[in-house]
Amino acid sequence: MNTNTTPDNRDINTLLPSLLKYTLAGGIVLFVLSFGFLYLSFKMNPSFFETYLDPMFNAGGDRDLLFYIHPFVLAAGLAILWYRFRKYLKGNVLVHGIEFGVMYGIVALVPILWITYSAISITLPTVLSWLVYGTTQACIAGVVFEWLHRRKAA
Repeated sequence: MNTNTTPDNRDINTLLPSLLKYTLAGGIVLFVLSFGFLYLSFKMNPSFFETYLDPMFNAGGDRDLLFYIHPFVLAAGLAILWYRFRKYLKGNVLVHGIEFGVMYGIVALVPILWITYSAISITLPTVLSWLVYGTTQACIAGVVFEWLHRRKAA
């Protein structure tokens, strides 16, 4: 049994509650801001979002719940990533969030969106909007996680 309890080597009994707290807080903030951002985007540029009327997209189906819980799934994955790499981030809360989000965008989103664009008939502006949207979500989550971390440390 490992008795080392440094922040990066805590056992699952102490790590899991922290990750759940970060997931819930990040998920709630991402849920509200993501859907607000999407609503405003549809209102500001409806012609751009007409591509989502394509039958390729599942609109109003039996998988809607999966769409609505995506901020929590994303927050869970980002919380694990952030928890592992937060020690490499420097600066204030906002800088941490932006650096974390950009890192996620480059490492995770660019490769998957590259393959998506190459394999599926979607436009480049659509893919770029997904990149901006996903990177923004990760930046927001990074700010929330760092804020929680600093609040706990104070």
